[in-house]
Parts: sequence; structure tokens; C-alpha cells
Amino acid sequence: MNLLFGSEAPCILQNDRALLRPISILDLPYLLPYSIQEPEIWKFSLLQAGGGIEPLTEYIQLAQQDMKMQTAYVFIVFDKLTQQYAGSTRFYDIQLSQKTLQLGYTWYGKIYQGTGLNKNCKFLLLQFAFEVLQMERVEFRADNNNQKSIAAMKSIGCVVEGVLRNNGFTATGQRRDSIVLSIVKDEWFGGVKEKLRVRINEGLKG
Repeated sequence: MNLLFGSEAPCILQNDRALLRPISILDLPYLLPYSIQEPEIWKFSLLQAGGGIEPLTEYIQLAQQDMKMQTAYVFIVFDKLTQQYAGSTRFYDIQLSQKTLQLGYTWYGKIYQGTGLNKNCKFLLLQFAFEVLQMERVEFRADNNNQKSIAAMKSIGCVVEGVLRNNGFTATGQRRDSIVLSIVKDEWFGGVKEKLRVRINEGLKG
């Protein structure tokens, strides 16, 4: 059975710090302050939700459409430490027959960046991908100029594979180079999982 889409029960991932559940149009009020007040969040994003209620509504509606089409599974992130909604992340380009997927389109409000929330979310998502969905490979991509995002991906154990030159448009209509990183199943069980768990338990930022 398709464990992401084959059940009526929503996929909910959580630990002591984070809770991830499917995004809903009812979440609009929780995320609207980030859309209006934090334009820098969307600087490198291929999916724009900044600028107010209309773009954010479209963002959520497209996310729900992708989930209905079973091409992505989009989560809203709840930070248990502050008892506030902090951002969003997703599985996408889900290739169940090839046992691969991509993890990305991740963003958080500024006050949650560098707090350890991201590492907790990535641990939950990677654990689910490799241990429940039985994926063999999880891929990550980012604008090659987005050094903050690249550093965060490396810090959780991602391996750089290369750069796709001029492979897409930025939000401003410019072309971008995309860096490709990944974690494969053997790496997850061979040390990445435990190292990430230790970093979380030590309270390291990121």
C-alpha cells in the first residue's frame, strides 16, 4: 500500500520538538505573517508565497492540488517549543517504483532559523522516508547561491553530487544554477542517522 497516499489517515510526524502534518487552507492565518512581513524568506524559493493573502492562498491551494495528484506531500511545521506554526516543507518528485524522492521547498520564519527546529524536522522526514517508505535515495536541491541552505543540508549529512547549470528560473525570472545533494539508504543507516540524532540531543543549532 502507498503509505503516503493510500490511507485516509493523514501522515503526521512528530518528536519532542516538532510536529509535521499535511498543510490545509485553514492554516492560512498561521502562515500569513511570514508572507507579509518576511520577504527575505522567498528570495531563493521557486514557489512564491510572499506578498500577502492572495499568493499565500495560491501556494496552499497548489500544495493541496499536488497532494491530490500524489506528486507531493506538503507539511506545515509546528514548533512545540514556542507552540507556534513555523513554516513548511515537503516530499516531492516521489518515485515509488524507483524508491526515490526529493525533500525540499523548506522555509521557516526568521525566529525559527538556526534554532535546531530544522534538524528535528529533517530527522523525522528522513526517518520516515528510509524506514517507513523504504526509499533508497532522498535528494535535495537548492539555488547554488543560497549558501545558508546549502550549509544546512551539508550539516545533516547530505553529500554534494554536482551543479545543474542554468536549469530553472528564479522568482525574479532570472536563470539559476541548482546544486544537487543527496543521502542514500546505506548512508542513513551507516552513520548519518546517529550523527543527526546526537546533534539534536546536544542541542546544536541549525
